[in-house]
Amino acid sequence: METFIRTITGSGEDDRIYREAADVIRSGGLVAFPTETVYGLGGDGLDPDAARKIYEAKGRPSDNPLILHVAAFSQIPPLVREIPEKARRLMEAFWPGPLTIILPKSDLVPSETTGGLSTVALRMPDHPVAQAFLKAADCPIAAPSANLSGRPSPTNARDVWEDLNGRIPLILDGGESRIGLESTIVDLSGPVPTLLRPGFYSLQQVKRVLGTAAVDPAVFGALPADVRPKAPGMKYRHYAPNVPLILVEGEDRERAETIQRLADPAKKTAVLVTEETLPLYGDAADLLLIPLGSRRYPEGIAHRLFTTLRALDHLQLDLVYSETFEEGPMGMAVMNRLRKAAGFHIIGGKDKETDNE
Repeated sequence: METFIRTITGSGEDDRIYREAADVIRSGGLVAFPTETVYGLGGDGLDPDAARKIYEAKGRPSDNPLILHVAAFSQIPPLVREIPEKARRLMEAFWPGPLTIILPKSDLVPSETTGGLSTVALRMPDHPVAQAFLKAADCPIAAPSANLSGRPSPTNARDVWEDLNGRIPLILDGGESRIGLESTIVDLSGPVPTLLRPGFYSLQQVKRVLGTAAVDPAVFGALPADVRPKAPGMKYRHYAPNVPLILVEGEDRERAETIQRLADPAKKTAVLVTEETLPLYGDAADLLLIPLGSRRYPEGIAHRLFTTLRALDHLQLDLVYSETFEEGPMGMAVMNRLRKAAGFHIIGGKDKETDNE
C-alpha cells in the first residue's frame, strides 16, 4: 500500500484534501490526522471492518478500546444510552478539548470499536484540522494514536510516517501537536467518576467541575493480566523506546549520584534530565545528558516527552535512565507515560526497586 502525505496549508487547496480524506473514510480506509494532543489514526467508528483495520495497522491488541472522535455535540446522543448530568458538565467545561469521557454505549456502536466493552470513549478535539476532517467525514471517527502499538505516540506527521508508511493510505500533515500527550480520560459509566488516564486537564480541574473523582490504580501501576482495560493505555506497555528505560526516584542530588554510580562505562547510556538538575552531573563524559526542559514549566516537558523518547532509538544506545517528576497537575500525566514506557522498572527512592513489566 502506498501512503500519501497531504499538507494542510490554510489555502483553498485544503478543501480538496479534506474531501479526499472523507472519501478514504467512506471507502472503509484509514486516515492519520493531527489533534491538539497527538496524531490519531482514524476510521469510521461505526464500521466494524474499519476498527479491525485500525488494530491491524497498529499491531494493537483487539481488547484495547478505541476513542470515538466527534465534531459536534449533536453526534453524541445516538452513540450512548444516555448523557448524565455529570457528562454534560464536563462537556460544557472542557469540549472541544483534550478530554475523553466514557459512557455506556448504544447498540449503534460496534463492539469491535470498544474492544468488546459495553462502554464507549468519546472526545471532541480542539484542533482546526481535526475539526475540518471530522466534519468532512460526517461520522464518528474511531482513532487511537497513529503509531505502532507500544511505541511513543506521534506528535507530527514525520513520526506517523516512520511507523505507518505502507500500512495506511493517507496522512494529513497539520504541523506539530500543541500538547504532546494524549487526552485525559474520565470514566462516568459507574457510580463514581474515575480518572483512567491523566492528561492536560488535571484531576483537580475535573474535581472542580464534578465535586469528586477517584483515580484508577492503573494510573500508577500495571493493570493485572486478567483485567480488560476500560480505556486506551491502561494495560499494555506503551510509549516505549526500543532501548531499555529505567526510572530513578529520590532527591535531585541523590538521583544524579545513583545514576552515575550505576552507569557502566562499557555501555552507551543516556539520561533524561531537566535544566535544573543538569549541573549535578558535572562532566560525566560517559553519559549522554538529554534535557527535557525546566521543572518550572511541566507543560514543556510534556510537549517534548514523546519526541524525545522516539529520538532515543536513533542514538544507538544500550540503556536510558530518566529522572522522575513530582505528581503535580501535569507531573501525574508525565509520570504515567514514563512508568509505562519503562515497563514500571523503577529504582531509587526509599531503597526500592520495582519491575512489573
